[in-house]
Amino acid sequence: MKLVLALLILVVLLGSLAPAALAQGSNPFKGDVRVDVSGNGGNQTYSAPIQILLFLTVLSFIPAILISLTSFTRIIIVFHFLRQALGTNETPSNQIILGLTLFLTMFIMAPVGEQINRDALQPMMDGKISQTEALTTAVKPLRSFMMKYTREKDLALFLAISKHERPRTPEDIPTTVMIPAFMISELKTSFQIGFVLFLPFLVIDMVVATVLLSMGMMQLPPVMVSIPFKILLFVMVDGWNLVVGSLVKSFY
Repeated sequence: MKLVLALLILVVLLGSLAPAALAQGSNPFKGDVRVDVSGNGGNQTYSAPIQILLFLTVLSFIPAILISLTSFTRIIIVFHFLRQALGTNETPSNQIILGLTLFLTMFIMAPVGEQINRDALQPMMDGKISQTEALTTAVKPLRSFMMKYTREKDLALFLAISKHERPRTPEDIPTTVMIPAFMISELKTSFQIGFVLFLPFLVIDMVVATVLLSMGMMQLPPVMVSIPFKILLFVMVDGWNLVVGSLVKSFY
């Protein structure tokens, strides 16, 4: 649940900042919005419809945050490669793969969630920092996680495209540059892992096809014969343990 907590923290912080921005500008809902700003960081009160609208709007960013800022992308792509390599196109089902990916992502991102909760959420709830400071603090652990697994070549690509000055420190890299660079780095890594997964199953396919051809059984699809052998090999080597273990350890 740490990943869910971290995502909800970001959503709550973004949602709390949105009304403040609305209050500072022109207000098209003059008679419907009640604004009461006081103190440093502000204590805002708004009508229920506006609060619900803003919260639901920010809530729509959760899928993008989950896919873009976490280990989700690498894990789910590797699982799809594995399913294709086995030849079992519908087994495990998409729901099972998605569920396993979500819980593995929660497990991997748990330290990040704990740090966001400790450094951003709790101080904000205690009134020690403002909402803007909490949002800035909450993004730092995610930036550190992404920086750890982002290639310099990908960062250089997006820095060049955005015509941004060469950063002196990792903190100078804009988040808008780091996120796409992290994503394409994860895509490359997941494709490399998928290629390695394909090799042993490809060997089985080639051996089965060669044996059937030599026996003159050309009308029998090699896939029908190779799938049981690939499943047997995967079970004998405890494939799920190896694949999941290697994926999790790749983030440590």
